[in-house]
Amino acid sequence: MNARPDYDHLYEIAESQAGYFSTSQARQAGFSWERLSNSVKSGKFLRIARGVYRLTHFPGSPYEDLFTAWLMTGAKSTVSHESALAVYELSDILPGEVHLIVPPTASRRHKGIHLHTNQLSPDETTTRAGLPITTVARTIADVANHGMAKEQVLQAIQEALRRGLVSQEELSIHAKRRGGRARQIIREIILGEVAQ
Repeated sequence: MNARPDYDHLYEIAESQAGYFSTSQARQAGFSWERLSNSVKSGKFLRIARGVYRLTHFPGSPYEDLFTAWLMTGAKSTVSHESALAVYELSDILPGEVHLIVPPTASRRHKGIHLHTNQLSPDETTTRAGLPITTVARTIADVANHGMAKEQVLQAIQEALRRGLVSQEELSIHAKRRGGRARQIIREIILGEVAQ
């Protein structure tokens, strides 16, 4: 650990995360628990939740709950399912809990967070609003397989296609990859769209 805290390094970390950072990321920048606590007391940092902070000169994000969940579960987690759909503004449904895809070794003790241990390939993730998130095609396939009502999946697909967030080809590829209900629903919806 550094002898002195490196504010510039911490800023670089937090800047790409809408101003949010975790205790472990602060430690990487040389902040001891005492220094971190003093920075909160002096008003440089805001404590958002246990182990999650925000630099005070960054405004709060409308996705603060997602940043909190993501930083609490570790940097290898990814916002997914209904939570990702909400970030893309492809659903009217507000998820009752945060959905994240995490490595199989991640801790399972997080209240209000639904953890999924599905595998993600690099082409299935992106960044949006500073959050690591599943792509639109992967998100739609995940919510279809996870049991979202067919009408809601249809709404998400139509809106994503209308806004150019995804192509029919990308949806077909992910539907085939994910299989099951996703394959059935997406294929049916796409074929219906093509037939119209």
